[in-house]
Amino acid sequence: MTIHQSPPSSVLVIFGATGDLAKRKLYPALFKLYQKGHLSENFAVVGVARRQLTVEQFRGSVIESIRQTLNIDVDANMDSFSRHFYYHPFDVDDDSAFSQLKDRLNELDARFNVSGNRIFYLAMAPRFFGTVAVKLKRAGLTNIRGWKRLVIEKPFGHDLRSAQQLNDDILQVFTENEIYRIDHYLGKEMVQNIEVIRFANALFEPLWNNRFISNIQITSNETLGVGDRVNYFEKSGTLRDMVQNHMLQMVSLLAMEPPSRLNTEEIRSEKVKVLRSLRSLPPEEIDHYFVRGQYDEGFVNGERVVGYRDEDRVDPHSNTETFVAGKLMIDNFRWAGVPFYIKTGKRLAKKSTQIVVEFKDIPMNLYFNQSGQKGPNLLIMNIQPNEGMILHLNAKKPGPKGGTTPISLELTHHPVHTMNSRESYESLLLDCMLGDTTNFTSWDEVALSWIYVDPISLFWSNQKSQDFPNYKAGSIGPQSSHDLLAKDGFHWWSLPYNEKP
Repeated sequence: MTIHQSPPSSVLVIFGATGDLAKRKLYPALFKLYQKGHLSENFAVVGVARRQLTVEQFRGSVIESIRQTLNIDVDANMDSFSRHFYYHPFDVDDDSAFSQLKDRLNELDARFNVSGNRIFYLAMAPRFFGTVAVKLKRAGLTNIRGWKRLVIEKPFGHDLRSAQQLNDDILQVFTENEIYRIDHYLGKEMVQNIEVIRFANALFEPLWNNRFISNIQITSNETLGVGDRVNYFEKSGTLRDMVQNHMLQMVSLLAMEPPSRLNTEEIRSEKVKVLRSLRSLPPEEIDHYFVRGQYDEGFVNGERVVGYRDEDRVDPHSNTETFVAGKLMIDNFRWAGVPFYIKTGKRLAKKSTQIVVEFKDIPMNLYFNQSGQKGPNLLIMNIQPNEGMILHLNAKKPGPKGGTTPISLELTHHPVHTMNSRESYESLLLDCMLGDTTNFTSWDEVALSWIYVDPISLFWSNQKSQDFPNYKAGSIGPQSSHDLLAKDGFHWWSLPYNEKP
């Protein structure tokens, strides 16, 4: 939901201002907001990091990161934009650094006339989240005349217990409606479009239940390996890194009941009901519902890559999963008996995030494809890289003999239309400045996601996989993920239409 207001005025404090996230995502997103007039001139950004930089050096780094990320040379707005940026060398263990930061923010409050409004963005290691929040309060940085907000990147804990402790620490300083837990998938245009497709179209909403839908598939495939995230990924794996947040968030949006009102509270309430309805899995059933994988050496985009265990700084006997596929059952009236399949992994053949809704066959569906199967109606929502929607229907085959053939109705976001569309961080930053928490995760959503994922994570940690690595880099994943659907009579539609593994 979008809150229509005038361009916001605030000071944005970015902890971890010299890091990769700030350079690749935050600064380009802020610049695009500035270009489009979504930021007034009454804003300031204070970069906070350990590195010793002058303000001029920091501004130069910001401009360079924007040029590289957006692939632009010179823009007339860059100089005026960069004049809103300041830098503060900082050691999180030094209490005096917080006092000095307070003085700087008070100065900028007056200079840019932001009425004391402050956003604290923690783009840093999660272990510092609670410490920084408490020290902000102790130094008086949150005792202000305007509003205050805290933005936190995932991971929000590594299990329910650690997430609860982190939440307790933060709640000493910020209220729940002042905490913005970012899941960047919720900023993507097609993810935000799920609610509109469902609730604004009489064509779909009456069919959106177990009477007409046979299964729903959500896939998020990456071609990249772990890269420089090895230290984090070895401890998290794909289950914690992708399923606990991104995948379960998309499940909740697809399965939620229509909210009574299109406001943050009602939308979040309906998402929470879905997460509460997820069928819990006892240890003896986990292998029947979830499979895991780890990539071996292979070829990705024609380039030879090493297996996960041969990546730099990875344990040569690592049991960390780089691939997860699962079957989720939602035990409520609308979805009883309908499997929600999820699949996500690294070093796969093609980068894509996609949702496929497969409708049930009707008795007189006479079309059969080359493999002897009926051609079902499919609604495909492409989240990335090519945003858009495809509806697969059956129609008369051209010619005098008749018969039927599948046709596709496509809505794709043409480059002309996407030049001015917002990237996910751009959208989420603006929502935060406007005070709209709809596309951020609530504590209840985080807690319920951990409650679902923790038993799977614990079971896998106690069961050493005997077949890792079990899929080649550049492939479509382990055979076990296809078997998971085959035993229910389905197959993954993330392959080209009508092509089976």
